[in-house]
Amino acid sequence: MNIDQPLILLGGLTPQEFMTRYWQKQPLLVRQAIPDYQPNLRPVDIRNLVKREEVESRMIWQEDDTWKMDTGPFKKLPSARQPGWTVLAQSVDLHDDGMAELMRRFRFISDARLDDVMISVATKGGGVGPHFDSYDVFLLQGHGKRRWRISQQADLDLIPGLPCKILQRFEAEQEFVLEPGDMLYLPPHVAHDGIAETHNCMTISIGFRAPAHGALAYGMLHAVSDQLMANLGNDDGLYARPVIPGPVLDDTYKDPGTPATTTPAELPQNLIDTTVDVTRKLPMGRKQAARFLGQWLTELPNNAYFIPGDDILPDEEPLPATGRFELDRCTRMMYYDKELYINGEVAPVKASRRMRELADERVLVCSDQLLAKLKPKEEAALRDWIAEGWLHYLED
Repeated sequence: MNIDQPLILLGGLTPQEFMTRYWQKQPLLVRQAIPDYQPNLRPVDIRNLVKREEVESRMIWQEDDTWKMDTGPFKKLPSARQPGWTVLAQSVDLHDDGMAELMRRFRFISDARLDDVMISVATKGGGVGPHFDSYDVFLLQGHGKRRWRISQQADLDLIPGLPCKILQRFEAEQEFVLEPGDMLYLPPHVAHDGIAETHNCMTISIGFRAPAHGALAYGMLHAVSDQLMANLGNDDGLYARPVIPGPVLDDTYKDPGTPATTTPAELPQNLIDTTVDVTRKLPMGRKQAARFLGQWLTELPNNAYFIPGDDILPDEEPLPATGRFELDRCTRMMYYDKELYINGEVAPVKASRRMRELADERVLVCSDQLLAKLKPKEEAALRDWIAEGWLHYLED
């Protein structure tokens, strides 16, 4: 993607301009971000999707002036003519190629931040109440009309005791009615309230993950502890040696010359100091952080399913010189330096130029030149990923 080319999707801004002026800073309304937009999924498709076991979904409505919420799957939904209810399907990009393709229009933002496509379908008057999100979101109107009221208010207190997050006090500062193809970008913590003005109102939310600092710290420490346990090893070979080398902390605590004590319940100061000293020796560099993040951010949700096709390439046949390899819509692939990560694993091949191209473009075009440059391990990895359904071979 050319990040210096103006995009209709961004109202004529280049991705570079959008990231500089709006990302994490201020809302942006784009009329006809996708002109004459006709999404490949209809409201009836979403109502059918939320009945499936593998789809995360919920329904929100008001009853006796109180907000109610129920989680799916739903055997039966209220009538499409009954006003005031909303059903939401999470991670629709995992279940539909068209929505996965829509999400990729936003890849001028790192895959590490892209989260999922959520779709809400509401009857007239339906909404999820005034609230705020802790992450960035693009709200694209798919069907019908929705009135959005937004506010950059500092008061973000929530009504206690509700199953969903509803602001206690919401004072709108701006108001827009979005029609199919219109899009509203909201940075984190911008209060907003969307009300369906028509039946079959469908809004597509492209959301971005924003991990808490505590989650990053915990994950990093957990990854380092895994490496530490691998380094400790044991006689029965339970732990394998790590790929990233680190200190072998297999010395045992020693305290010769320690005097007798009259306070046996008190923690020894020397034991505390030793614990602090060995902790400082733990590897906490960029390689460890990249490995943790690469595996964590490519880890697949439980409702991601792969179905291997009939494109499996037998080992005895050479790879084709025409066509293309294309990552499955559910596959997540990232890289850092020489390491490649795919679907929660460290890949068995390095992040070569060819593998980086596959990760960035999600497509690798077959050619005689490509086959000549592929290393045996790379070829084996491609075959394995096709067999797993993570990758597909498509003929021209």
